[in-house]
Amino acid sequence: MEQQVIMNQLSYPILSTVIFLPVLGALLILLNRRSWESLTRWLALGTSIATFFLSIPLFTMFDKSTHKMQFVEKFKWIPDWNIYYFLGVDGISVLFVLLSTLTAILCVLISWESIKTKTKEFYISILLTTSFMIGVFCSLDFFLFYIFWEAMLIPMFLIIGVWGGPNRVYAAIKFFLYTLVGSLLMLVGIIVLYLYGGKTFNILELMTKTYPYTMQVWLFWAFFSAFAVKVPMWPVHTWLPDAHTEAPTAGSVILAAVLIKMGAYGFLRFSLPLFPEASVAMTPIMLTLSVIAIIYGAVICLAQTDLKRLIAYSSVSHMGFVTLGIFALNTQGLEGGILQMLNHGIVTGALFLSVGIVYDRTHTRKIADYGGLATEMPIYASFFMVFTLASIGLPATNGFIGEFLILLGGFKANQWAGVLACTGIIIGAAYMLWLYQRIFFMEVNPKLHGLVDMDVRETIILIPLIFLVFWIGVYPDSFLSFMHPSVQHLIERLNTGGVQEMNIAKTVMEVVK
Repeated sequence: MEQQVIMNQLSYPILSTVIFLPVLGALLILLNRRSWESLTRWLALGTSIATFFLSIPLFTMFDKSTHKMQFVEKFKWIPDWNIYYFLGVDGISVLFVLLSTLTAILCVLISWESIKTKTKEFYISILLTTSFMIGVFCSLDFFLFYIFWEAMLIPMFLIIGVWGGPNRVYAAIKFFLYTLVGSLLMLVGIIVLYLYGGKTFNILELMTKTYPYTMQVWLFWAFFSAFAVKVPMWPVHTWLPDAHTEAPTAGSVILAAVLIKMGAYGFLRFSLPLFPEASVAMTPIMLTLSVIAIIYGAVICLAQTDLKRLIAYSSVSHMGFVTLGIFALNTQGLEGGILQMLNHGIVTGALFLSVGIVYDRTHTRKIADYGGLATEMPIYASFFMVFTLASIGLPATNGFIGEFLILLGGFKANQWAGVLACTGIIIGAAYMLWLYQRIFFMEVNPKLHGLVDMDVRETIILIPLIFLVFWIGVYPDSFLSFMHPSVQHLIERLNTGGVQEMNIAKTVMEVVK
């Protein structure tokens, strides 16, 4: 078997440190028996900042010339079942580790004044969620991966169900049930792989094996059940608007920035390399579902009256672009899909943060309750405009390059898919600009008089995201260069799996018919 890893380049286990430092911070908060809210907040902030800075060497020391796993840690865990504690990152997963650690800081800061009950438990949940999300992106053993994948549901369930809005219990239960059912089907697939692949959970080793076509198809759909719910793809998307609407701001940011990326990451990390023939055979269906999500999510946004619900449905549309790029099965589509996952996390996370900032002042999310906000909060209006333009893919912002590559790959894979996806961009521009007009322009709502503009804390929260919007938009190769070798290796894996033609013969319209 080809050597697929590069052993840890550092003198300490960086991935374990980044994964479990938030757990240590959560334990310190738990030991704060007097429940001093100020100390709890500072412990959470200090832990999240330390985790972010410790993750920076993953970016600066990463070898961008190879597809092999780096910063690898591998130890026997349960020898009788051939289970290892096996961690590593490649050019795809390393970017999402950094996104997770940055998101944790922003979530702590945005909750600084808005979370006033059960503060200790809230920040413990935030830190544990961060730990488990990073673990998902770093795991190279299926047993370890599944533990992180499922463990992540518990603190997110609590964040939505305890600190959410009036319908928080319904939204939390719906979120939990949808994701749990899909994950259980994936567990069946993992067990089948374990038994057929030589009784190993080693993901890299399982990728070297060839599976019968029929088995690939069944396993593809078993894994699809978990990943499609997480993305979320149409028609299993209905948990997302409810979860976003009821979750506190930090919960919405985690959902948008990181958690829903795990579904698309699962397709990239597992479905394509493990089941290459089935992936190509199912491509017409996946392209169809992606195009439906793009158009459906965009059209539904036009009818929304709630700020968070509109942004939630926009996520359905934007993630449709991501899955379209992934299942274009060419370099442009795959790299565009990965970059757009990162872009969506930045921009949509920023939009939810922005909604949280104004909600703390007005205590309403109804679009009709706003109007003329640019007069009262000009700095806030400027920040929101940048994120609005990035969301619709204005050139020089990060949204443009991701959508451009996806559409380029989509047209190469299937012209109908590319044409129909373009309508989603047009509708997306319509609903975002109309939203901005209703909130910031028109006549000033008398109830908004005297609103205080963004303070220093809120400005500090959004400035890093503004920086990333333009960094990726102006110089995307600084991020694309990480994924070049990994994407190329993935395409080679598809070819060695018996896929000789990357162009799909059927059009999306034929599949629909």
